[in-house]
Amino acid sequence: MHKKHIQLIYDKECPVCRWYCHIIRIRQSLGNLEIINAREDSELINNISRQGFDLNQGMLLKIDNNFYTDAEAIHILALMSTRSDIFNRMNYWLFKSKTFSRYSYPVLRFCRLLLLKILGKTKITQANLSK
Repeated sequence: MHKKHIQLIYDKECPVCRWYCHIIRIRQSLGNLEIINAREDSELINNISRQGFDLNQGMLLKIDNNFYTDAEAIHILALMSTRSDIFNRMNYWLFKSKTFSRYSYPVLRFCRLLLLKILGKTKITQANLSK
Protein backbone atom coordinates (compact mmCIF):
# COMPACT_ATOMS: atom_id res chain seq x y z
CA MET A 1 0.00 0.00 0.00
CA HIS A 2 1.45 3.38 -0.95
CA LYS A 3 1.52 6.13 1.65
CA LYS A 4 -0.82 8.96 0.86
CA HIS A 5 -0.06 12.68 0.81
CA ILE A 6 -2.44 13.93 3.52
CA GLN A 7 -2.96 17.63 4.22
CA LEU A 8 -5.34 19.12 6.77
CA ILE A 9 -6.10 22.80 6.15
CA TYR A 10 -7.61 24.60 9.13
CA ASP A 11 -8.06 28.03 10.69
CA LYS A 12 -5.22 28.57 13.15
CA GLU A 13 -7.08 31.57 14.65
CA CYS A 14 -9.75 29.22 16.01
CA PRO A 15 -8.52 27.79 19.33
CA VAL A 16 -10.71 24.67 19.06
CA CYS A 17 -9.59 23.97 15.47
CA ARG A 18 -5.96 24.50 16.46
CA TRP A 19 -6.31 22.11 19.40
CA TYR A 20 -8.09 19.47 17.29
CA CYS A 21 -5.53 19.62 14.49
CA HIS A 22 -2.61 19.23 16.85
CA ILE A 23 -4.08 16.33 18.82
CA ILE A 24 -5.48 14.24 15.96
CA ARG A 25 -3.22 11.33 15.04
CA ILE A 26 -3.49 9.14 11.97
CA ARG A 27 -2.03 5.71 11.42
CA GLN A 28 1.54 6.00 10.09
CA SER A 29 0.90 3.22 7.58
CA LEU A 30 -1.50 5.55 5.75
CA GLY A 31 0.90 8.49 5.46
CA ASN A 32 2.01 11.58 7.31
CA LEU A 33 -0.46 14.28 8.25
CA GLU A 34 0.64 17.77 7.23
CA ILE A 35 -1.24 20.51 9.08
CA ILE A 36 -1.62 23.80 7.19
CA ASN A 37 -2.89 27.16 8.42
CA ALA A 38 -5.63 28.42 6.07
CA ARG A 39 -4.62 32.03 6.83
CA GLU A 40 -1.12 31.65 5.38
CA ASP A 41 -0.47 32.81 1.86
CA SER A 42 0.60 29.81 -0.16
CA GLU A 43 0.02 28.35 -3.58
CA LEU A 44 -2.05 25.56 -1.99
CA ILE A 45 -4.38 28.00 -0.16
CA ASN A 46 -4.73 30.18 -3.26
CA ASN A 47 -5.48 27.07 -5.36
CA ILE A 48 -8.11 25.93 -2.85
CA SER A 49 -9.76 29.37 -2.95
CA ARG A 50 -9.75 29.40 -6.77
CA GLN A 51 -11.51 26.03 -6.75
CA GLY A 52 -14.34 27.56 -4.74
CA PHE A 53 -13.74 26.01 -1.33
CA ASP A 54 -14.74 28.35 1.52
CA LEU A 55 -12.30 27.79 4.35
CA ASN A 56 -14.54 29.88 6.64
CA GLN A 57 -16.99 26.99 6.64
CA GLY A 58 -14.55 24.56 8.20
CA MET A 59 -11.54 22.42 7.68
CA LEU A 60 -10.53 20.86 4.41
CA LEU A 61 -8.79 17.51 4.08
CA LYS A 62 -6.71 16.84 0.98
CA ILE A 63 -5.61 13.27 0.36
CA ASP A 64 -3.44 12.98 -2.71
CA ASN A 65 -5.58 14.91 -5.25
CA ASN A 66 -8.94 14.47 -3.53
CA PHE A 67 -10.62 17.14 -1.38
CA TYR A 68 -12.96 16.49 1.55
CA THR A 69 -14.71 19.19 3.55
CA ASP A 70 -16.78 19.59 6.66
CA ALA A 71 -18.54 16.42 7.90
CA GLU A 72 -16.84 14.23 5.32
CA ALA A 73 -13.41 15.49 6.45
CA ILE A 74 -13.97 14.71 10.13
CA HIS A 75 -15.50 11.34 9.21
CA ILE A 76 -12.45 10.35 7.13
CA LEU A 77 -10.03 11.64 9.78
CA ALA A 78 -11.84 9.52 12.36
CA LEU A 79 -11.47 6.41 10.20
CA MET A 80 -7.76 7.16 9.69
CA SER A 81 -7.09 7.88 13.37
CA THR A 82 -4.74 5.81 15.50
CA ARG A 83 -6.98 5.39 18.54
CA SER A 84 -3.73 5.69 20.50
CA ASP A 85 -5.14 7.92 23.23
CA ILE A 86 -8.51 8.78 24.70
CA PHE A 87 -9.13 11.74 22.38
CA ASN A 88 -8.43 9.75 19.20
CA ARG A 89 -10.54 6.82 20.44
CA MET A 90 -13.46 9.16 21.25
CA ASN A 91 -13.03 10.93 17.90
CA TYR A 92 -13.20 7.57 16.14
CA TRP A 93 -16.29 6.36 18.01
CA LEU A 94 -18.16 9.64 17.48
CA PHE A 95 -17.31 10.39 13.86
CA LYS A 96 -16.95 6.91 12.34
CA SER A 97 -20.64 7.23 11.51
CA LYS A 98 -21.32 9.28 8.37
CA THR A 99 -24.77 10.07 9.70
CA PHE A 100 -23.55 11.37 13.05
CA SER A 101 -20.83 13.39 11.29
CA ARG A 102 -23.33 14.89 8.85
CA TYR A 103 -25.79 15.97 11.56
CA SER A 104 -23.26 17.12 14.15
CA TYR A 105 -21.01 19.14 11.83
CA PRO A 106 -23.42 22.09 11.37
CA VAL A 107 -23.56 22.44 15.17
CA LEU A 108 -19.77 22.33 15.38
CA ARG A 109 -19.47 24.90 12.58
CA PHE A 110 -21.97 27.22 14.29
CA CYS A 111 -20.02 26.99 17.57
CA ARG A 112 -16.77 27.70 15.71
CA LEU A 113 -18.18 30.76 13.98
CA LEU A 114 -19.67 32.03 17.24
CA LEU A 115 -16.35 31.55 19.04
CA LEU A 116 -14.48 33.44 16.31
CA LYS A 117 -17.00 36.28 16.54
CA ILE A 118 -16.65 36.45 20.34
CA LEU A 119 -12.85 36.49 19.97
CA GLY A 120 -13.08 39.26 17.35
CA LYS A 121 -11.41 37.19 14.63
CA THR A 122 -11.92 38.14 11.00
CA LYS A 123 -13.02 35.76 8.28
CA ILE A 124 -10.44 34.11 6.09
CA THR A 125 -10.18 36.16 2.90
CA GLN A 126 -7.57 36.83 0.27
CA ALA A 127 -6.92 40.07 2.19
CA ASN A 128 -6.00 38.01 5.30
CA LEU A 129 -3.36 36.19 3.34
CA SER A 130 0.17 37.56 3.27
CA LYS A 131 -0.19 38.76 6.88
